[in-house]
Amino acid sequence: MKAITHRSLSTKGRLIALFCLIMLAISIMLVSYAQAASETLSNGQRLITVHDGGSDRGILTNQSTLRAALAEADIHLDPNDMVEPGLDQPLVATNYDVNIYRARPVTIVDGTVCKKIMSPHQTAQQIAEQAGIQLQKEDITEMTANTDIVSEGAGIQLKIDRAIPLTFMMYGKKTIVYTHKATVAELLEEKGIKLAENDTVSVPLDTKIAKDMIISLWREGIQTITLEEPTAFEVEKILDADQPIGYRQVKTPGEAGVRTVTYEVDVRGGQEISRKEIQSITTKEPKKQVEIVGAKPPAGGLTKSKGAQYFTDSNGISHRETYYDLPMNVVMSACGGTYSIRADGAKIDQDGYILVAANLQNYPRCSVVETSLGPGKVYDTGGFAARHPHGFDLATDWTNNDGV
Repeated sequence: MKAITHRSLSTKGRLIALFCLIMLAISIMLVSYAQAASETLSNGQRLITVHDGGSDRGILTNQSTLRAALAEADIHLDPNDMVEPGLDQPLVATNYDVNIYRARPVTIVDGTVCKKIMSPHQTAQQIAEQAGIQLQKEDITEMTANTDIVSEGAGIQLKIDRAIPLTFMMYGKKTIVYTHKATVAELLEEKGIKLAENDTVSVPLDTKIAKDMIISLWREGIQTITLEEPTAFEVEKILDADQPIGYRQVKTPGEAGVRTVTYEVDVRGGQEISRKEIQSITTKEPKKQVEIVGAKPPAGGLTKSKGAQYFTDSNGISHRETYYDLPMNVVMSACGGTYSIRADGAKIDQDGYILVAANLQNYPRCSVVETSLGPGKVYDTGGFAARHPHGFDLATDWTNNDGV
């Protein structure tokens, strides 16, 4: 029994000694590697650890960008691969961890549409964005490995199960919503909408959801609703005497503002009877648009001194042109908007058209016509129209010079 015990202890001792020797060797190797790395890095090199799929690799480089460092190490990239950090980002630190996401074939099945791309992305949202496909949050996506490798090749399949779109009118506000729910009741529950006692839905709650259907929800009686509405931007026009009248260049594009408006609305039987604004606040100021507008009169155009003349348009029709000077506020309602006085004294609408009186049978209100002073729009008529059915009377400020 003693001899057997002696042999067992001897074997155990040898194993412990072997383990200690292995640990000592590993420690020496790590210290040597750290010292070598320290000496190398002290000479201006950088240590880059590359994580490429399931493999890791360390490289030392003096290159200033990751693209150059990977090329130097013969690490090849496909144009569709994605690398983090960026390939052309300057290398300034001494140590970097680099991730390479290799592109692989992705077959996107979106209803009857099938699209194939090479993508390094890992999520359905990222892959769809790369393919130019918009996903709604209610859409259901499923990513699986391609099963038909012969026809589709290795890679993955992204299948999109689209939610059903429909129009939802909620207390007067129109919204496009998406759902996979089967009935209107389930849709309301999904969207967190709880009906009050005086709420009414335009269709029965057990109605089956169908594509592009319209569902209205309103509350009987007087209530308040809050909407976001755009506000028009101001247009500043800079006159350029070197450019002909009719020239227009947008120097700085305008942007519409936004205001939040609260209305008091009276609804009876699902129909809005009245609406009164009770509060508003501007949440985004409009940005002014600046335009360069030509102010150089055309040669041969009607003038105050001429009083009347004949002008032939591009269709060969001769028009007897005269001018008049009256306030135009009343006739502006025919086409809407306001008017102003151009640099040469012609009265123009907000779109730059000269205000014209004409025979309304030949030239209906709001029709655009040619004049010797530039494009015009018919707002008015007069007694002259019977004698001169193709005559134009141009609104100007040449008589009163009062800016009206």
